[in-house]
Amino acid sequence: MPLALLALAVSAFGIGTTEFVMMGLLPNVADDLGTSVPTAGHLVSAYALGVVIGAPLLTALGSRTPRRRMLLLLMALFTVGNLASALAPGFGTLIAGRVLAGLPHGAFFGVGAVVAARLVRENRQARAVATMFLGLTVATIVGVPAATALGQHLGWRATFLVVTGIGLVSMAALARLVPHIPLEAHQSVGRELRALGSRQVVLGLLTAVFGFAGVFAVYSYLASMTTEAMGLGQSSVTLVLALFGIGMTLGALAAGPLTDRAPRPTLYGSLGALALVLVAFPFTVHTTWLALTAVVVLGAVGFLTTTPLQMLVMRAAQDAPTLASASNHSAFNLANAGGAWLGGTAIAAGWGWTSPAFVGAVLAAAGLAIAATAGLLDRDRTTKGTSRVVAGSPLAHETISSSPRATGS
Repeated sequence: MPLALLALAVSAFGIGTTEFVMMGLLPNVADDLGTSVPTAGHLVSAYALGVVIGAPLLTALGSRTPRRRMLLLLMALFTVGNLASALAPGFGTLIAGRVLAGLPHGAFFGVGAVVAARLVRENRQARAVATMFLGLTVATIVGVPAATALGQHLGWRATFLVVTGIGLVSMAALARLVPHIPLEAHQSVGRELRALGSRQVVLGLLTAVFGFAGVFAVYSYLASMTTEAMGLGQSSVTLVLALFGIGMTLGALAAGPLTDRAPRPTLYGSLGALALVLVAFPFTVHTTWLALTAVVVLGAVGFLTTTPLQMLVMRAAQDAPTLASASNHSAFNLANAGGAWLGGTAIAAGWGWTSPAFVGAVLAAAGLAIAATAGLLDRDRTTKGTSRVVAGSPLAHETISSSPRATGS
């Protein structure tokens, strides 16, 4: 794997840290700025809003910008957003800083995934993309706990100053390690938009919205489940969240090789396993070792879905994959917000602290159904296209064997 992937992983580490750390700092921010914890919770939504808006917008605006330069510009915006958050004099300006920091998130991962895939041979592209995402999962194990502890001892502003420093280091690594990757001659906003509107891309994005929402229906309330359902102390919350992060990392490590070998079966298997684990989760909480094991497995099968989804969307968009790749991260953030909302609705209805797991199982099953539909439609289209070539060309064998689709590119 080329060293350029290290630069992408370091950048992903910084992005993952700033995305998730706010959940642990809400009480500190609320006390310092004189607001309530529920109101401070809008800071989480503000970041997600920035991701949803920024992914398609910034990717479209930068469609003619060389990809290394685009990555640098996006990381610069991320760094400025975190610096603005650290220096925010009040709650309103902190909201603005969080939106600003979230704007480049989806576009960076979208462009970064395309760059990672271009750096390696075709049969290792999913592993390259998974390596970049590994920085995001490591952030949940190391970055978020460390940044939370720092914020609790030195103030929440110190956390965002450190993330600003990570952003500067990431920019230096990107400038030094990522090679120049020329744009395709036909690259244009119109072509990217047409690719985004294709049936397979839309179905892929819907799979991400529903399937990944199943993960966040539980993850959003994992801290409360630890104390209320598992009966563990408040001090155990960090351990449980770290175990979930370890599971995510294991899922990311497995996702690359499995996706390179068989992307659709990997997606089907991960979504099916996710639904089963979520159904079983409420029955494990009364036995500590079972509950902790279930948390690790949930993180693993949940994150195992991300790489095949990313690769299938990119391949469905064919030679205009950047906007579709970035929009996939908008879909993931819609999944975060939707899963958290539906899980919270189940708790508010009095169904119990573990009820979000059943909600998540339904969402994962819906994602699997959409993915299976996309697979059937793609198989039918490919079969019909092959039949037409065979029937209409005396050079059918050479045409099929030399086509990009037949060779898997």
